Amino acid sequence: MFRAILLQAGATIITALAAGLIVGSRGAISAALGGVACTLPNLLFALRLKIVASRPGASYPANFFLGEFVKNAATIGLLVFVVKEYADLHWPSMLIGLGLALQAGFLAFWKKS
Repeated sequence: MFRAILLQAGATIITALAAGLIVGSRGAISAALGGVACTLPNLLFALRLKIVASRPGASYPANFFLGEFVKNAATIGLLVFVVKEYADLHWPSMLIGLGLALQAGFLAFWKKS
């Protein structure tokens, strides 16, 4: 799971650099914020699952579904926060940063360690 988060962070950085070259600093910040809005809740969710998995007697499925709900709510909340607080938002860059960060996690399943 942490490999997927590392790939999401890498995709966010690459997207922010590309948006910075194409659009400028406004695009780089927007793409980075879009990627972070996805990556940060995923990191917290993975850490929570790692802690729950090591506790005896914990209901892993219940914690997983509750954590997934909280992760999705946090992602939406971060996106709303970004839209409201960053007045110079470049929407295409933010959406591309978000989309690539969301899809980068699937790359972790292509290669087994």
